[in-house]
Amino acid sequence: MALAIKVNEETFTPRQQAVLTAALDLLVENGDGLTMTAVARRASCSKETLYKWFGDRDGLLTATVQWQAAKVRMPFVDRSHLNVKALRISLEAFARDLLTTIIGEVSITLNRTAITHAAQEKDSLGTIVLENGPLAIRRRLKPILEAARDARLLRFPSSEDAYRTFFGLVVRDVQIRLLLGDKALTQSNAEANIEDDVKVATDQFLALYGTKAAN
Repeated sequence: MALAIKVNEETFTPRQQAVLTAALDLLVENGDGLTMTAVARRASCSKETLYKWFGDRDGLLTATVQWQAAKVRMPFVDRSHLNVKALRISLEAFARDLLTTIIGEVSITLNRTAITHAAQEKDSLGTIVLENGPLAIRRRLKPILEAARDARLLRFPSSEDAYRTFFGLVVRDVQIRLLLGDKALTQSNAEANIEDDVKVATDQFLALYGTKAAN
């Protein structure tokens, strides 16, 4: 039985994708104060269309975060043919997407803005980012981990704990350092190390949770 979910890109039409990309660009440029008017102007569409598609500003923000999080794709595996090689490829693909996305300027800006809003209890952006970013991304990998456990390639009592471990091994302190503007770590340096970081994190995860068949 193949394991997959609907690709998020298919959730939005090409025109909606263009609108959400425009919204992300505005967030990067302005950080705060994203408005329906500004998005409509940038995307060359009417505010009426935005309200029809997304409901309100929170709906637009939710779709925007979902569109950004869609860059971290759910690996496709076949339960009937899941082996060590396929598992490693899936883990590395997920880790690569995750790192590439979270160290990007869009994600850094989104998270900085969401943290500021949450601290000021300004609006629901923090909740929107949490639920449609990290928590949604988590749901994409956990079925793979559980399938690998069923195939006796991984051993763990909780897929939630296993995911948190993998996430920590992949992300380490890179995201928080970028969020805080650590001058010793630039985006270009982080990007240059992605492949090495992905391999090391996957090796460490399999060393922790892999059965003899996976090592």
